Amino acid sequence: MISRDRQFYKFAAYGFLKNLRFFEPFLILFFRESGLSFFQIGILFTVREAVTNITEIPTGLFADSVGRRFTMVFSMLAYILSFILFFFLKSYLWFIVAMCLFGLGESLRSGTHKSLILSHLSITGKEEQKVEYYGLTRSFSQMGSAVNALIAAGLVFFYGDYRIVFIAALIPYVANLINLITYPKALDDVIKKKYKSKHSLLSVFKEAGNIRIYLNSAVFDAFFKTVKEYLQPILSALALSLPFLLNFDSEKRTSVIVGVVYFFIYILTSYSSKHSYVFLKKINNMSRALNMTFLIGVAVILMAGFFKAVSVNSIPVFLFLVIFVLQNLRRPVNVSLISDIIPAEKLSTGLSVESQLKTLLIALFSPLLGFLADKMGVGWALFLFSGVFLVIFPVIRLKRRF
Repeated sequence: MISRDRQFYKFAAYGFLKNLRFFEPFLILFFRESGLSFFQIGILFTVREAVTNITEIPTGLFADSVGRRFTMVFSMLAYILSFILFFFLKSYLWFIVAMCLFGLGESLRSGTHKSLILSHLSITGKEEQKVEYYGLTRSFSQMGSAVNALIAAGLVFFYGDYRIVFIAALIPYVANLINLITYPKALDDVIKKKYKSKHSLLSVFKEAGNIRIYLNSAVFDAFFKTVKEYLQPILSALALSLPFLLNFDSEKRTSVIVGVVYFFIYILTSYSSKHSYVFLKKINNMSRALNMTFLIGVAVILMAGFFKAVSVNSIPVFLFLVIFVLQNLRRPVNVSLISDIIPAEKLSTGLSVESQLKTLLIALFSPLLGFLADKMGVGWALFLFSGVFLVIFPVIRLKRRF
C-alpha cells in the first residue's frame, strides 16, 4: 500500500497542474485556423523537439549537478513565457520562438521530476514501490488532463477563439511554480550522499539489451506523441458531421466534442496509469508487457487511419482512446525498467538521454507525417506511418529477461 505523505501530494499537485495545458486539445486546430499547413505544423513540432533534443543532456547534467528543484523552477518560467508569446503574437516566426521556449521547458522538466520522485522513494526506503508510486502520481497528471479538456472546451465555447487558452494556462503554471519552490532541499542533497557508484552512465549502454530498452521506450513514445495530435482534426470532422448545435459556429461545435472526448480519454488514462502495477503483475514480465503494448498500439492507429481514410470518423476516436490507455500502462513500466539499469546519482541524466532520443525521433516523425497528411489526407497518412512501425518492431523487440 502506497504511503501518501505530504511530499506525495506535492508530486500529485505538480502533475495535475502541469497537465492543465488548456491549449493542448486545440493546438493543431489553432495552427490550422492561423492558416498553417500540416507540414508547417510539423516543422513547428520539429523546432520544439530539436530545441528539447539539443538542450536535453546539458539540462540533465545541470539538474544533477546544480539542483533538480532549481531546474524545475526554470522549466515553469520557460513555459510561461512561451504561452505569453502564443497569445499576443501571431506570425509564424513568433510561433517558432514560442516553440523554442516550450522546447526548453520540456528539456528542463523531462527526466528531472521523475528523478525527484525516485530520489524521494530512495530516501524513504520505498524503492520497491516505484512502479505503483509513479503510476499513482501519474494518474493525477491524467486527471489534470481530463479537467483540462473540460475547462479548455468551456473557454473556446464561450470566447469563440482558440487563442484564449494560452493566457488561461498561465494560472496553473504560476501555481505550479509556487508548488515546486516548496519541495524539500533533501531531494537534491541526500541522494548524492547515499550513492557513490563507480559506474559511469556510458557503461549502461555497453549491453545490447539496455540499448533496446531505450529504443523500445523512445520509439513508441515518439510514435504516440506524433500521432496523438491528429485526433483533433478527426474530432473536428466528427463534430461537423453530427446533427446537433447547428446554430453555433464550427469552433463552438468542435469545442464541445473535443472537450467531452478528451475528458473521457483522460479519465480512463488516469485509471490505467494508477493501475499499471496490476497490469504488470498479471503479465509478470516487463519485457512482455512492453512488447505487447507496442504492437497493439501501432496496430490500432493503423486501423484508425484506415477508417478515417474511408470517412468513418467515429471508430478512429475509439481507437485513439485505446492507444492513450496503452501509453499510460506502458510509461510507469518504462521508467521503472530504465531506473533499474541506471546508477541512482545519474538518473536525471539517464532519463534525459531517453527523452533526448524520443525528441529526436519526434523531430523526424512530425514533418514526415505532416507532409503525408497534406499529400494523401490524415487517414492514409496514419495508415502508412503506422505500417512502418510494425515492420521495424523486430529490431527493437525486448528480450524476456526482465
